[in-house]
Amino acid sequence: MGRGGWQGARGRGRGGWQQADLPSADDAGAWLTGRLPDGWFTEPPTVSVDREEIIIVGELPPLEGEFEDDAARAAAESGRISRWREDTRDERIEIARQAEHRYARKVAWGAKLGSTEELFTTISAPVMTRLRQPERLILDTLVDAGVARSRSEALAWAVRLVGEHADTWLGELREAMSKVDDLRAKGPEL
Repeated sequence: MGRGGWQGARGRGRGGWQQADLPSADDAGAWLTGRLPDGWFTEPPTVSVDREEIIIVGELPPLEGEFEDDAARAAAESGRISRWREDTRDERIEIARQAEHRYARKVAWGAKLGSTEELFTTISAPVMTRLRQPERLILDTLVDAGVARSRSEALAWAVRLVGEHADTWLGELREAMSKVDDLRAKGPEL
């Protein structure tokens, strides 16, 4: 079957059928660290992977000199990130093309400098969900209160909030899922 095709309840890999046809990106961080030019970042980049996208964020060398205040430093950091983005554009596009071919996911970039972090051209993937009235009322309250402009934005806000406050639990859950994947891989072929 084509990408995203149904493979039954016992699809391969994490997420069952939803990722059955995606190549593993377990080595993406190592591959990218080896592929990136020396001197781009002060340390190996942070590489995050999901079903749709790989995001690469690296720390740029620190700025030198004194700044009038925090706002001036933030402006200088943003300017340096912008310059790095322009200077590396062609090479980043080529690396992204190779990674997209290898991992069947879009690639986005970002850079950090001091307290400034900027992401470039990340995707916003639609997620279909079915909610009962009590959950829809929560989203509508967030919209009516001006916290969000739409139910979609309210749901994204809620997911970000859960992510911020449940980091430890989500990490433990990911670790447990990884162990389940390892056990599945060791199991008999069907």
